[in-house]
Amino acid sequence: MPKNPLRLLEGQPLRRQVIGATCALLIPFAAIELWSESRTRLERAEEAQAQAASVATTAASYLNQYLNGVDSMASALLRHPAVMGLDRSQADGLFAEVLHKNPLLLNIMLIDRDGWLKGSGLPTQDRMLTLTFPRSVIESGKPTISELMIGQVSRKPTIVLAYPVHDANSGVVGVLGLGVDLTQLQTLFTAIPLPDGSVITLTDSKSRVLARSRDAEQYIGKVIDTTSVSPDEVVPEQVRAGLDGVRRYYGNAVVERVPWLLSVGIPTSVAVERSAPQWRRSFAIADVTICVALLLALWLSTLMSDGVNRVRENAQRIADGDLSPPAAGPAPNLELARLQTAFTTMAASLRDTHAALDRRIEQERSTHEALQSLQRQVVRQERLAAVGILVSGVAHELNNPLQAILGTAELLEHDPRVPAEALDEVAFIKTQSSRAREIIRNLSRFSSQQPGPPAPVDMREVISEVVQLRHRDLDVLSVTLEVQASTSRKVHGNFTELEQVVLNFVINAQQSLEHDGRTRGRILIRVVDAGSKVRVEVHDDGPGVAPEDEPKLFQPFFTTKPVGKGTGLGLSVSYGIIESFGGTIGYMGNPWGGATFFFELPVAEDAARSDQVPVVSGQSARR
Repeated sequence: MPKNPLRLLEGQPLRRQVIGATCALLIPFAAIELWSESRTRLERAEEAQAQAASVATTAASYLNQYLNGVDSMASALLRHPAVMGLDRSQADGLFAEVLHKNPLLLNIMLIDRDGWLKGSGLPTQDRMLTLTFPRSVIESGKPTISELMIGQVSRKPTIVLAYPVHDANSGVVGVLGLGVDLTQLQTLFTAIPLPDGSVITLTDSKSRVLARSRDAEQYIGKVIDTTSVSPDEVVPEQVRAGLDGVRRYYGNAVVERVPWLLSVGIPTSVAVERSAPQWRRSFAIADVTICVALLLALWLSTLMSDGVNRVRENAQRIADGDLSPPAAGPAPNLELARLQTAFTTMAASLRDTHAALDRRIEQERSTHEALQSLQRQVVRQERLAAVGILVSGVAHELNNPLQAILGTAELLEHDPRVPAEALDEVAFIKTQSSRAREIIRNLSRFSSQQPGPPAPVDMREVISEVVQLRHRDLDVLSVTLEVQASTSRKVHGNFTELEQVVLNFVINAQQSLEHDGRTRGRILIRVVDAGSKVRVEVHDDGPGVAPEDEPKLFQPFFTTKPVGKGTGLGLSVSYGIIESFGGTIGYMGNPWGGATFFFELPVAEDAARSDQVPVVSGQSARR
């Protein structure tokens, strides 16, 4: 036989070692402890229930003896001449003397057949009493016990033991009532020894509390859920929560003199307290068991501590970045041996994977940087080439004709032969020629990334210019152009550049309607406040923008229009203009199903001009 019996576990898997050895010692002790504790508590509970039933029978006997004594006292009083003669002057003194000797009696009353009070142990005047039990006694000629009530003389909770009063001819002339003080009735049971927290409760046939050994005044008259007061149906023992919410073992007994139920409740905690010594013995057994288990676990832990420490050190070294193969060492069990082998394989795999990942990351980084550099160069070269060609061509081809137009318009303005009604049209030609010259200059500025200086601009005036410029083309297409301007605040920007942005939005809306083949359409321009900014929106009821095209809307040279209908620079130029003034620009759908392009610009610090421009809410471009 080996010196250490647990050497039989060596060479087995670690989990089987620990679980097998620990459970082999803990299971028998745990079973014994649980059985002992359960059995002890059950025995103490049975003892408490038996005690409650025994005390209930004893207390009911005490109460029956007291009621029999009250009957004897009433019998003596009924034979007294003052009672038989309904003599108030003598009856009051007699009753007062009896009350003084019987503290449990609340009052003694003498009532004639008509309900008039003819005697009382408490001072009171002759009066008519509105009670029901005197009539029952007079009609039956037998004693009775009243229901729980508040005494009309004493004003306290009471029950009245009523007896018929006979005259010399044996005729019923009145009723003698002895009122019991329910708030003091529990003193009958003070001599009965009970554990702390126990309670004795007396209830009537309607489950109303008549007396209680604890907090009597608080619970008298309350209805509780009790068993029937019939001797054949009453449950001798039960466990339930009382009126105060405390769970108790209850013993029940019926009072023979009247249909009352007397219950004695012993707290369930008494069983726990009485079984505490046995529990302490069980805990001592458990302590010994735990000590043995700890010693066993300590011994088992020494078998694997060296191996676990080596595995931990290897894991920490790998976590620190050293992926060299860990040194192999002796293992106390099969799991640690397999774990060391797995660590060696994992370190080799991680080393190879880490090297391959480094090479791939370096390649992807180099590729990404080269791609970004090429993309920037391509975009810049294409934009500069296109813009340069466009600017040089437009500037060369349009500047000279525009100068000639402007010069001619100025000559016509100073020619006295030109009629006055034509001067407005000449002024319009001059204004639009200047705007065309500014557009060419702004396009040149876009190619060189030099935006114009900002100044306070009233967006209503900008929109008014756009409406005047586009209403003729829109009338031809039967497109309604509406304007809703709800703010007069000015923004930071350049008048011509902002006019170009709004014009680009309107032209895009118009072209989307044309591309959709519409014969009628609607365009709405809104100017509203947006906190510290002014927001301009251009809505149309066209086909909208495809979801895959939305991310590319503001990229240079991107267009969804047919060849020859657009260069893809309108929204890109607009983006640059709005961004240069510290604003934001964007796109969203609208409830019409079409597109909404918008931009927001900061409000200028100087106050907006109070004069109104011709643009009003709901203005239409159709004539």
